[in-house]
Amino acid sequence: MNLILFLATITISLIAVRIGAIAFELTGLRWDVAKFQAISCFTGTGFTTREAEMVTNHPQRRQIASVLMVLGNAGLVTIIATFANSMRPGKLAFDLPFTDAVFPEHLLPWVNLLIIIIFLYMAYRVLTKTELPSKFTDIIRRKMAKDYVAKPFTFEELRIVTGGYGVSRIELHDDTPMINQTIMESDIRNHDINILAVERNHQVTPNPNPNFKILKGDILICFGKLNEMRNTFSPAKI
Repeated sequence: MNLILFLATITISLIAVRIGAIAFELTGLRWDVAKFQAISCFTGTGFTTREAEMVTNHPQRRQIASVLMVLGNAGLVTIIATFANSMRPGKLAFDLPFTDAVFPEHLLPWVNLLIIIIFLYMAYRVLTKTELPSKFTDIIRRKMAKDYVAKPFTFEELRIVTGGYGVSRIELHDDTPMINQTIMESDIRNHDINILAVERNHQVTPNPNPNFKILKGDILICFGKLNEMRNTFSPAKI
């Protein structure tokens, strides 16, 4: 029973980290950064100063991190306790006929350890060699975005600057109002936001003029107050 609980806890932990990474991604973090921060929060290790600031300075990310930390502490205790009990001499984790006769009592912990190793290897293969994680991620991402479990902000903070100003890489949603408008028509400059460059089809237009038209699929590199950019480009505004 302890081994079954151990394997179940490992599985739930992997799912929790994946969901946490998706939630971080929906707040504007790159996927690789989101995965790292989810693992860091769940295990309580691995924070870097700059990326930690991107989490701690963002209210929604702090909430996600708090949940992951609580789950991680509970999961770690359960994993350690169930693993230790699985290594104690006793019955095999699974009640199969004649197992007591086949496996002497002192060998049963090693059998349990072999089951754990096989399970971890299979989990690794599933996570790295199949499309199942990607399909699961897409389903959860759509569900969370639809239900606003984690509201998808449309920008990534690239640099934190004193005074609340920073540089952001903004990926416009399909229904963003400024699409098919010029920079002047979008009135973005009245929000204390300056567009430094526009990336379109892997081509960058630096310092676009006020008559430059924003099109679907454009990526904006903007400088301004980070809070103002969050408010301007958040889902509540588009």
